[in-house]
Amino acid sequence: MSLSKKIRFEVLKRDGFKCGYCGKTPPDVILEVDHIVPVSDGGKDDIINLITSCFDCNRGKSNISLHMITPQMNENLEVLKEKEEQLKEYRKYAIKINKRIEKDIDTIQSVFIKSFEDKCFSQTFRKSIKIFLTKIPVIDLCDHMESACIKKYNDPDDALKYFCGICWNIIKNRNIF
Repeated sequence: MSLSKKIRFEVLKRDGFKCGYCGKTPPDVILEVDHIVPVSDGGKDDIINLITSCFDCNRGKSNISLHMITPQMNENLEVLKEKEEQLKEYRKYAIKINKRIEKDIDTIQSVFIKSFEDKCFSQTFRKSIKIFLTKIPVIDLCDHMESACIKKYNDPDDALKYFCGICWNIIKNRNIF
């Protein structure tokens, strides 16, 4: 099975368009993509089993498995480890932010439930509040929800529409799109 052009390019790009064995670069050499563990020994076409190699190094290595990591491969491994750690931390932070946003929405909903005990926000409305939370502090949104519930105390749908109108007017007047 041959490698796709996309995978070949990703390997060349990852390795800085430089042979992982001798360090040579174009136009002095023609670059190829080599299997670290040869396919004949069970090596896969996975990007972590591939390395940029010049024509001469690739032909010289043939289907011999590497027993040591080249400096280029070791450097790539460290970069990949760092990227993985950063991604892990980013995901943890994104989860933390999302939990805070959901808690803020629940706080605003609790103000609504005080007036309309048998009602709660739909998922669609929760998404609308997420937008408002990016523009208006949660404490202000709670005050606006309370005002909307007092003004439209007989109809929960009208109260939510009124709340949205208040919020959009504030956003429009502040020019904070």
